[in-house]
Amino acid sequence: MDKKGIHNKRHAGGRGGRDRADERMSQHDDAAERSERSGLRLIHGFHAVTARLRRDPDSVKEISIAQGRDDARMRNLLLLAKTHNVRVLHLESARLDGMAGGGRHQGVVARVEAQIREVKLDDVLDTLDEPALLLVLDGITDPHNLGACLRVADAAGVHAVIAPKDRACGLNATAIKVASGAAESVPYITVTNLARCLRELQERGVWVIGAAGEATKSIHEIDQAVSVAWVLGAEGDGMRRLTRETCDDLARIPMVGTVESLNVSVATGICLFEVRRQRDAAV
Repeated sequence: MDKKGIHNKRHAGGRGGRDRADERMSQHDDAAERSERSGLRLIHGFHAVTARLRRDPDSVKEISIAQGRDDARMRNLLLLAKTHNVRVLHLESARLDGMAGGGRHQGVVARVEAQIREVKLDDVLDTLDEPALLLVLDGITDPHNLGACLRVADAAGVHAVIAPKDRACGLNATAIKVASGAAESVPYITVTNLARCLRELQERGVWVIGAAGEATKSIHEIDQAVSVAWVLGAEGDGMRRLTRETCDDLARIPMVGTVESLNVSVATGICLFEVRRQRDAAV
């Protein structure tokens, strides 16, 4: 075969890959549109589906799983679904690929109520059997940043994310999409008065730490094995004055470069995983 023939074959193969991806996205869009019209939406992945089942089982209307999968993780999920009388469908992986739009579904896709039900802070704190780890976001107005912070919070094992109702973007469709399932697994709590909420946390034994570039202590110098709420403000502006004054302590991320600040989701990840590092070391 000449070079031209090889080129054309490769080009056709590339188109085939793109066509399959486009087909999956089309299937996902169709499934998502049908779900939204019925007041439902699709979520996928073990973490997101299991968390929704545990937190709000009545909102899970149907779970689709990959045919033939029979490992311990799947059996645990099926047992949880059976406990809450949730219907389970066994589908081919290709169908799940289409429903998840090519996302990493791990063989699990669920149809759930589109509206995420309100969770109260006391409901979260009262059920913990370990030191609390909370993330407080003050003045985050970009839904992409909020979604990224939720993903980080999920990865770090945060028990809840708290934000003010005003001067914040809220958990809209863009934030939920960027969160890639974390909006389902991490309770998102909005409060009318953030400073008052921080004081209530303090009364319950939660140490409130604000991230501030001018702080004298670094994040590595504060004991975070106890119950902790990390407070982060918007990139550039930081925390509001009253929020800052309410914190028990302020800490900075050690930086050696020339930039003055980090994106809030990046800073969130650094702070939260310092908590995880300290807690793992204390075990």
